[in-house]
Amino acid sequence: MSKQEFLTRLRKGLSGLPQGDIEERLAFYSEMIDDQMEEGLSEEEAVSAVGTVDEIVTQVVAETPLAKIAKERIKSKRRLSAGEIVLLTLGSPIWLSLGISAFAVILSLYISIWAVIVSLWAVFVSLAACSIGGVLSCIIFAIGGNVATGIAMLAAGIVCAGLSIFSFYGCKAATKGILILTKKMAIGIKNCFIKKEEA
Repeated sequence: MSKQEFLTRLRKGLSGLPQGDIEERLAFYSEMIDDQMEEGLSEEEAVSAVGTVDEIVTQVVAETPLAKIAKERIKSKRRLSAGEIVLLTLGSPIWLSLGISAFAVILSLYISIWAVIVSLWAVFVSLAACSIGGVLSCIIFAIGGNVATGIAMLAAGIVCAGLSIFSFYGCKAATKGILILTKKMAIGIKNCFIKKEEA
């Protein structure tokens, strides 16, 4: 792919971003390709060294704040007619309440997922505390002369320690998964605002 083809595809991929940001990114990648060519690479090799257009677009969208993308997308390309304004006003009790409801449902689902993660971490902390309590109880019962109960408390403490170790790795994996899901959701929401306009 030539440099010009690459920049044209990149411009098309970034079409939903503010024009200033698009020009800044195009200038950056153009200069990067030129630098690669000055180091002795051919034009095609320099373009391929920069990366694919899809990877770059995904990275740029992930780095751009949602408010900036939404503001650019909401900018009106034309003035609304009087009929459109009347329809928007009359329909607002329906579309506004549906929009608020959809937002509330999505937010409650997201909060519920994080509540499960917090609960899992609470279980881990409880098991860790029980293991420490079991060992301390063992010492107290052993000093008091009740050795059998002390051994039972030590066994319970060891079991809780083992369960806390397993639950730690489970909680860590679940938290990492939710963070990845959150990042993908944010990129998905941003991509909704950057719909590619077909020519």
